[in-house]
Amino acid sequence: MTKNRATAIGFVAVLLWALLALFTVGSAPTPPLLLNAICFTIGGTLGLIWTWRSGGLAQLKQVSWKVFAFGTVGLFGYHALYFSALRMAPAAEAGLIAYLWPLLIVLFSGLLPGETLRLGHLLGACLGFSGAALIITGGGTAGFQAEHLPGYALALLCALTWSGYSVLSRRLGQTPTSSVAVFCVLTAIASWILHFSLEQTVWPPDALAWMSTVALGLGPVGLAFYVWDIGVKHGDIQMLGTSSYAAPLLSTLVLVVAGIATPSWTLAIAALLVTGGAAIAARASLRR
Repeated sequence: MTKNRATAIGFVAVLLWALLALFTVGSAPTPPLLLNAICFTIGGTLGLIWTWRSGGLAQLKQVSWKVFAFGTVGLFGYHALYFSALRMAPAAEAGLIAYLWPLLIVLFSGLLPGETLRLGHLLGACLGFSGAALIITGGGTAGFQAEHLPGYALALLCALTWSGYSVLSRRLGQTPTSSVAVFCVLTAIASWILHFSLEQTVWPPDALAWMSTVALGLGPVGLAFYVWDIGVKHGDIQMLGTSSYAAPLLSTLVLVVAGIATPSWTLAIAALLVTGGAAIAARASLRR
């Protein structure tokens, strides 16, 4: 597989993640851990079927338990935090903060062996976090909603978790993509156990909620992981980081079109700051 093809495959994940916030809102009021469990059961089952049909089960025996632990913590941690954030804060605002991960991927990848952290990286980081601050404050102290602060904090942890997972996955380039199926299955098991221990069971209440939940498991919390794994391991990670900056704008646009988010100048400026800062950081990374 060529690097360009792997990069293009990885970009499919960005398109799928643009629907993550929409489907998460549509799955309400299912609690985060239960939603995690259902979605990863779907995504993991599909992955195992694909691995079995492609003859990749034998490869899994050669994968270290440390790799399985790393992948499970990454997938479980990010989505438990993300689903919780969107239950505790407005979807558009929390989603934009969570979408600081493309910027952080560029920053963290600059610390990998053979890479350099440039001035553009730091400038991009400042712009990106300025956008996040604008979202939290609503453009001024009068717009600050303290009750949403826990949700915003979880969204920021989302960004840190996924960017760290993605960059460190680059160091696991020899690990087969079929291992992602095991990550999903182990994440589902952990989510089921923690759900029954900590949460009250609230199943999706109607057809729309069930369709949203199944769509999450098939796309943003299913296929997206497999194509993203191919992209970050075998494609151009800097280019993938650049293309990922479309995700915040696409996600917010989807929420506005669906009538879930209200269009405003504050939201538009914040989105431009986040994506603009990330683009500046990417440009610095692409320079040699």
